[in-house]
Amino acid sequence: MTKDKNFRKKKGIELLHDPVLNKSTAFTEAERQALGIVGLVPDVTETEEMQLRRVLQQLGYKTTDLDRYIYLVNLLDNDETLFYRVLMSDPVRFLPIVYDPTIGEACLKFGHIFRKTRGMYLSIAHKGHVKEILRNWPVKDVRFICVTNGGRILGLGDLGANGMGIPIGKLQLYTALAGVPPQGMLPMYLDAGTNNEALLNDPFYLGLRQPRPSTEELYAFVDEFIEVVQEVFPICCIHFEDWTGSDAVHLLARYRDRVCCYNDDIQGTAGITLAGLISALKVTGGKLRDQHILFLGAGSAGIGIANLIAFTMAHEGLSLTAAQSQISLFDVNGLIEPSRKDLFDFQQPYAHPHAPTKDFVVAIESLKPTAIIGVSTVGKAFTQDVVEAMSRINDRPIIFALSNPTDHAECTAQQAYNWSKGCALYVAGVQFQPVHYGDQTLLPGQANNLYIFPAVGMAIYATKAKRVTDEMFIEAARAIADQVRPDQLKHGLLFPPQSNILEIEIKTAARVAKIVFDSDLARVEHPGNMEAFIRDHVYKPEYHSLV
Repeated sequence: MTKDKNFRKKKGIELLHDPVLNKSTAFTEAERQALGIVGLVPDVTETEEMQLRRVLQQLGYKTTDLDRYIYLVNLLDNDETLFYRVLMSDPVRFLPIVYDPTIGEACLKFGHIFRKTRGMYLSIAHKGHVKEILRNWPVKDVRFICVTNGGRILGLGDLGANGMGIPIGKLQLYTALAGVPPQGMLPMYLDAGTNNEALLNDPFYLGLRQPRPSTEELYAFVDEFIEVVQEVFPICCIHFEDWTGSDAVHLLARYRDRVCCYNDDIQGTAGITLAGLISALKVTGGKLRDQHILFLGAGSAGIGIANLIAFTMAHEGLSLTAAQSQISLFDVNGLIEPSRKDLFDFQQPYAHPHAPTKDFVVAIESLKPTAIIGVSTVGKAFTQDVVEAMSRINDRPIIFALSNPTDHAECTAQQAYNWSKGCALYVAGVQFQPVHYGDQTLLPGQANNLYIFPAVGMAIYATKAKRVTDEMFIEAARAIADQVRPDQLKHGLLFPPQSNILEIEIKTAARVAKIVFDSDLARVEHPGNMEAFIRDHVYKPEYHSLV
């Protein structure tokens, strides 16, 4: 639904209550007269710059990032254009407020800070009626549904309906970082209950007050949802977000070859990790196909990263089996190897012959990995012994501590650099400050999915892609790594700075779009200039004349 169509239907106070059309203090005199809003807004016409200055001033009065988050959500409810103008004016400043890390606290308190509904809440109590419910959504050209069941929110676990903050925030990043127009976005919570007793007993909890159903019952409900989306929103891409580990892997496998969908926790995390590895190898001089990688953590994120790395190694000439043999996983019960009887089906390809061990340092000394990747959610799991063991084996050990929030990071940047004598190539799932070691200033990078999924999303949006493939995430990873300058690599920075994030995403989206066209998955004609094609689709947070 375009602004023009909305405008033809709305005037007066109704127009002012529409955040897509509302311009607040920026209406011209001609617009106020024509739209019947004289006296309903101040008798002034302010520039967008003045509006931005007022927002920044008001944010300055807030004392916590949660208060700033609440303020910005309220701004979005009233003036969508101004909200995105604020975010896009300084992404480095505002992303930690509207998303990680503030979003974690917002989700924990979601029912308590709730003010206005956003998105859709699809309850399993309405199974059999999903089609009628989805048709209640006012926008008919939905391009992205970000859907969670709240089963595994960040590192916080089962938050049920409180997890709705995640799809809301994720879709805002599509627009703020890659310029995907916001009108086609639909955040969704698929409510099948929660096993979180504290939430079930919370009077302000907004979800079904019942335990989660059996896997069979849940999947039947998701099946109905997937099929109905194809009918109601036929060009829509479904973005799965923060499902429990085994469900995340199995649901992605269940639908990825049938509909346009992906799982950011699996594929987006894999893409940004692969980008970091590609950058690290520009420092070490090695090739991906020659690396040996050991994971701490073997859930959906670890498996997703391992699979994409193996797939990329196979692109470099290895067989998939040979590539998998160079990747090992270690979880709470020790090294994954064939004698283990507790493995999921998706872990089996990485169960290589080896003596059982529950000692991660022993595994390092035996397997001799060139890189360790932490996706364990266990803070401080990369001990000094771990980092020193990696440093004995490698001149430049690659150490990725990807768990978040900060207290879940497997080690800090300071620890990694100190214990490796400044030699580690380090990234984390959270942002750490620069570290001074000797005469070096080392710049730890953040392996944040925001580099990947908005760019992939823009490519999908512009091409109207029929499917989402691993090749798209591999190309996104390569594009990100290619935008890291040599002087940045010299200081250990493995990702480009976020300060120029829109340009980074546009260039990445153009390369991903080429893969969509080359794979014959686009629904539009091949453009002459791919980057110009992407730029033509970029949303700009600017007011337009309504008369």
